[in-house]
Amino acid sequence: MESKIEVLSTVRIEYSSDLYKIVDSLNRTLKKKDLMFGLALDEEDKEKAIFTIYRT
Repeated sequence: MESKIEVLSTVRIEYSSDLYKIVDSLNRTLKKKDLMFGLALDEEDKEKAIFTIYRT
């Protein structure tokens, strides 16, 4: 069985060391709604983060 992951939104934001706590909370709370959230450090600007919302 193949699982499709759809990107709903991506935004670049200022990096903060506590951002992962928000992403973790969103993932725990909304996974039953088939939503997943990601956070990655921008490779080109280490002071920015990339926040992505997915539908699973």
